[in-house]
Amino acid sequence: MTAHPFHAGEIAVQERAGVRERVAEMGPRMIRDAMPEQHRELFGKLPMMLVGSLDAQGRPWSSVVAGRPGFIHAPDAQHLRFDTLPAAGDPLARQLSVGAPLGLLGIEPHTRRRNRMNGTVAALDERGFTVAVDQSFGNCPQYIQARQPSWADAPPAPPQALGVSLSPRAIGLIRRSDTLFIATAAAQPRGHDGANGVDVSHRGGRPGFVRVDADSATSLATLTVPDFRGNNMFNTLGNITANPQAGLLFFDPATGDVLQLTTRAQIVWDGPELASFEGAQRLLRLHVHEALWRPGAMPLRWSEAQLAPQLAATGTWHGVGA
Repeated sequence: MTAHPFHAGEIAVQERAGVRERVAEMGPRMIRDAMPEQHRELFGKLPMMLVGSLDAQGRPWSSVVAGRPGFIHAPDAQHLRFDTLPAAGDPLARQLSVGAPLGLLGIEPHTRRRNRMNGTVAALDERGFTVAVDQSFGNCPQYIQARQPSWADAPPAPPQALGVSLSPRAIGLIRRSDTLFIATAAAQPRGHDGANGVDVSHRGGRPGFVRVDADSATSLATLTVPDFRGNNMFNTLGNITANPQAGLLFFDPATGDVLQLTTRAQIVWDGPELASFEGAQRLLRLHVHEALWRPGAMPLRWSEAQLAPQLAATGTWHGVGA
């Protein structure tokens, strides 16, 4: 149990949403300083883990590390070991160091199980790294598209830095995606303080739930993402309130292509645009600062999605599936 699991940004959003009193009572019971056995069991059978980290400029990035099931294991309830290192083209490879704060999300799409852990790098060597637990908590299965993974041995192509602009392939991937991962951080992330660390979270919607607007004159791109009803802890929105930056990851289930973005983020609380998107309680506006396209970077391929049942009450920007 963590006595004070929320920072000022999270508390501000909880208060604005009218759930602060309920979450203040619930949070310390849900957020632990050690992994329960069911979390350790899930992590140990996953072929991938989502990782949130910070670059030298303090910008969040969302990454994925992958391996044959068993490459992640927990020697005890306070530590998670990865018997692999991030690929050379992934921003995480430059940011991994002892003491660095990380956000971890283990997700098993075909069962819709997911658990999160925020921690700090406790050890790093040529074979992998170990993360010490700061906060450990579970998540509900809402908005997760059910998919079965298979392993792909095809080597990835070299990464392509896109700068602030998005290529047509990148825009196409975003517009057809039904899943993204978002990394955020508190205003001053620091080691061994779970309430002020890095977090990575899942967002799901119907294909077309993320809108892309590209300025033809400047090549700058802006993404707009609906925020649906969740667990009311508001880890992502609370971090953005304190530190308006976010790192996004999109992936192509059929090819393993990965798009990573670091963005300037803002929350849209009301207005006609919000009212027009069915099921959205808020919107996230994300202005792209840097984009990285990594062809075939994820060594997994995924079956066709069975959309989450909660999505029946949501819309899209483009009318796909509406």
